Amino acid sequence: MFVQKALTPEQVAEILRVSKNTVYELIQRGEIIAKKFGRVYRISPVSLSFVFTGLDEDLLEKQRIDEENLKKIRPLLKSARKKLWQKSKSF
Repeated sequence: MFVQKALTPEQVAEILRVSKNTVYELIQRGEIIAKKFGRVYRISPVSLSFVFTGLDEDLLEKQRIDEENLKKIRPLLKSARKKLWQKSKSF
């Protein structure tokens, strides 16, 4: 199995030869797709190629849609988990 290595904002800054703050600005503007784990960002190397081609706009839009949909279903998930938890307590 091939696992792609994720980059830190510092590594991306070095690759792009920009400041770390610039990388964070690019992330905030959606020009670099990054995932936040706790307080840290990780960036796929593929995302960097999209910086130059602009092909990530459709991915960013899909991510926004997913996040909006997640907001809608989060209460349903919470309720279902609570019911399962209560059911498991009765065994």
